[in-house]
This record gives sequence, structure tokens and C-alpha cells, in this order.
Amino acid sequence: MRVRYILSAFALAAIPCSSAQQPAFENPAGAIALRDAVALALLHSPDLAAFAWETRAREARMVQAGKIPNPSLSVLAEDLFASGIESVEADSVVQPQTTLQLSQLVELGGKRSARKEFAALDRDLAAWDYETARIDVLAQVTRAFFDVLAAQEVVALTERTMEAVGEVRRSVAARVAAGAVSPIEETRAEISLAAVRVESEQSRHLLGATRARLAAAWGSTEARFLSAVGDLGDVPSIPTLEELKARLADNPILARWAAEVSHRQAALALERSKQVPDLEVSAGYRRFSDLGRSALVIGGSISLPIFDRNQGGIEAASNRLSKAHEERRAAEARVAAALAEAYGALTSAQAAVNALQAAVLPGARRTFEAVSEGYRLGRFGYLDVLDAQRTFIGASGQYVRALADYHKATVEVERLIGAPLHASLASAGIEEEK
Repeated sequence: MRVRYILSAFALAAIPCSSAQQPAFENPAGAIALRDAVALALLHSPDLAAFAWETRAREARMVQAGKIPNPSLSVLAEDLFASGIESVEADSVVQPQTTLQLSQLVELGGKRSARKEFAALDRDLAAWDYETARIDVLAQVTRAFFDVLAAQEVVALTERTMEAVGEVRRSVAARVAAGAVSPIEETRAEISLAAVRVESEQSRHLLGATRARLAAAWGSTEARFLSAVGDLGDVPSIPTLEELKARLADNPILARWAAEVSHRQAALALERSKQVPDLEVSAGYRRFSDLGRSALVIGGSISLPIFDRNQGGIEAASNRLSKAHEERRAAEARVAAALAEAYGALTSAQAAVNALQAAVLPGARRTFEAVSEGYRLGRFGYLDVLDAQRTFIGASGQYVRALADYHKATVEVERLIGAPLHASLASAGIEEEK
């Protein structure tokens, strides 16, 4: 069933992919199912590989944020070539001296822990961006897969139509040979058959384009697979819009904003920690050259936060935090509106599929078959056959398009809720897929 394909796809989306340990790429050459296409895209998509490297870069930045400042070493030589010079004090003589000093900056106010928290949340944002990209890749490859299924169905439909139109043409030729109808009807039948052949050729070119687009989802420039395997006609019932709205929290776009707000709160805490001045302590060794004696030197310094207390940095971080809250509300509104729109497209496509499947398509098929048989018996004219033929072909194409629209609308809804559409089937697992 098609639903189980989607469940398998989302289950695969939850499996972490390591760009450093990807298996060797093998372009599939046989029939391919949605599960296989999704697995290839998740493993080999260049876009996902780029996101993975960004996540690693931010992890490295998080490690760097926890490092203690390096100590500094200084050497100071004073009063060189001053031996024997008397100082202003009568009983002292200026003499050369050398000081070797080691200094260490001691961060106060929780700066290092605030910096580590900020970097950790920055890493979490990259992880959420990666998850969003993975859902997008999943939706992209799923849409492309159903485009291939629809294009395959159109090719099969045009082949069946060509057979039916060819049968009508043979009936027309037989009646023309018998002198029952004008030869102009045979010409019309030839034109009709030629038009179907053109449509068949166009459908094959469209199939080739959709196959190439699907192969591009896993980074391949050539579509070597022979066909896509799936049930385009499986149209299960859909949940209500309220049920889907309750599941919007699974959307990584919205879930990311919780991390974004925490990230900006951490940025505010980091700016506030800068209000506390850092202390620099030092200890050294001083050598008096002429006396041949040594002494220890100990010192410390701290800035006085009189003029600069990082007021501007704190205000900017506070404003960005307020901005994040508003952006989160805007994102929630956008996603809810997008879900309502996608749900409307889904229900519309489902209604079209049900109507075409229940009444329009069977009626058009029966009419075409009856009129074709009646034409052979001389009960109808060729224009009646042509009209029934066009109606049947149009209804068949409309049915395939409605099916494709239904499945692609389903993919869009699943992208927005970040989970399979039919949550009640999630517990069934991948093992149930046949």
C-alpha cells in the first residue's frame, strides 16, 4: 500500500546519516520502490551532506567556547647600562634588573559557562536546520517518485488508448470498404490515431524527464532504474484538519523556534556576563644584576566598569529575544495557513478521485465501448464515436492527474506536520510493507 511506503520513508528520515561513513553509491538499475528512493536520497543528497558539515563545524565551535584563556609570558629588562649611576636618594644606586612574569586572565561573571551554553544551543539550531532539510529532501523525492508513477500510468493509458483507437479505425476501414460510410471517416480515424500517437510520444518524453528528476534527488545525473513500483490508485481516508493542527508541533520548522528562543536567551545571558570585569593575576621573578640577588613579583589588575557596562550589547540581545518571540508567532501562523491550504488541496483531490473513480470514468468507458460497438453495427455515426472517445480519454487523463495531485498534496501535508499523515498506522512499522 502507498501509505506504508510513506511510513517507511518517514521512518528512514529518523535514522541519523553520517557523511563520513556513507556507503559507496550505486545507481539503481532495476525497479525501484519509494523506500529505496528515499534511502538513496537521504544517504547521498549533496544538500544534506553540506548541512552535516555545518553541524560538525558548530560542534567544534562549542568545544572552542569552553577553552580557558591562554596565559601570557612577558620579559622586562629595566635600567640597562645604568650600573653605578646614583639615584635621587643618596644611599642608592640605579642598577639593571630583569623581570620574568607569567599572567593569567580569570574570567568572572560566568562568561565561560555562558559562552558554552550559547555555542551548544547554536549547535542545536544547526541540528534542527539539518532535520528541516531532511524533511524537505524526503518530500522532494516522494513528490518526484509519484510524478514518475503518474507518468508511467499516462504512458500505459496512451498505449491502451492507441489500441482502442486502432480498433475503431479498423472498424471504420471495414465499413468504408463495404461502402457503408464515406471515405472521409477513415481519414478522420487516421487523424485521431495519429494524434494519440503524438500524445504517446509526448508522454514518454515526460516520463524520461520525471525519471531524471527523481534520480537527481540522490545526486545522480542519469536515471538507470527501469520503473517505479507503487500503487498510485490507493487513496485512503484522511484525518480532519483539527487532528492535523494538533500535530503541528512535530514540524521541525516550529520545533526549531524553541531552540532559537533558548539560543537568544543564552545570547542575552552572555552579554550580561560581560558586565562583570575580568581579573588578571600575575606572578614573576625579578633579578637584580649587580647585587646578584632575586625577588618575586606578584600583581593583579581589574577594569573598573564606570563608563562601559555593556549596556548596548545587553539591549541588543534583549531586543533580538523579543524579535524571536514574534518570529515564532509568525512562523506558527504561516505553517498553520500552509497546512490549511495543503489540506484544502488534499480534500479537493480526494473528492475528484472519488467522483472520477465512482461515476465519471466507468460511465465514460461504458459509453465509449457501447458507441464503438454500435458503430460497427451501424447504429451510430463516426462523430458519435469520436465524441465518446475524447470523453473517455479526457476522463482517464483527469483521473491520473487527480491521483497525482492527491499523493503530492499528501506529501505536502506530511511535510508540514513532520510525520506520516495516518498516525494510527505508525505503530505498524516498516515490517508490514509488502
